[in-house]
Amino acid sequence: MKAMVLAAGLGTRLGKETNSKPKALVEVEGVPLLKHVLLRLIKQDFTKIIINVHHFAEQIIRFVQNNDNFGIHIAFSHEERLLDTGGGLKNAAWFFDDDVPFLMHNVDVLTDLDLKKFMEAHVQNKSLATIAVRSRDTQRYVLFDETNQLVGWESLSPPKKRMAQAPNGKLNRLSFMGIHAFLPEIFAKMGQEGRFSIIDCYLDLAQKGEKIQAFRGDSSRWLDLGRIEVFRQAKKLLGADFFD
Repeated sequence: MKAMVLAAGLGTRLGKETNSKPKALVEVEGVPLLKHVLLRLIKQDFTKIIINVHHFAEQIIRFVQNNDNFGIHIAFSHEERLLDTGGGLKNAAWFFDDDVPFLMHNVDVLTDLDLKKFMEAHVQNKSLATIAVRSRDTQRYVLFDETNQLVGWESLSPPKKRMAQAPNGKLNRLSFMGIHAFLPEIFAKMGQEGRFSIIDCYLDLAQKGEKIQAFRGDSSRWLDLGRIEVFRQAKKLLGADFFD
């Protein structure tokens, strides 16, 4: 299976930790974030991976090469300017040229979500995109109806809400886990160019009737390492066995 790891961000929320290195190489329990993510992807049978790079890109490329590409095929998508999640994905479309569903994973997310089951559900549901979500208090939510179809997005601070379509039954406010699955057909249906958010793209597609589905990951362990305080508490929050 193929996957993309989003590792191009500046990591500004980590302060001085990213003044001389990319967020992808900041260590959690003595191991760079990128290595944690790559090893988990490899363990779940992803053997061809592309990493988008921008901030200290050469450090990420050298790190991967010094580790013999972790024994798999790893390519890079270099962004001269940051393209955000949607633009970054579209810029790497050339890598996904075999008409096979693939996964995208944020580099600053650690989880034991079963990615094989996630991909199986994506294929079985024949969704254009599937989004891993969970019930969690946060400032931003993706909105789904009773059929698990994406219908909107909401921010609590600052207050903002966009509905792509009317919900079928009860509306569910869920937190995004930073993991997606796609059919390659999505590239031809992306109307945006340059820098754009994948969430904005999803909303546009849902508005046109495309199937953008939720996959619930409530039972899995999950951590967003966007703040340096979370790096220091990762073992406590995820459990010592997570890093075995």
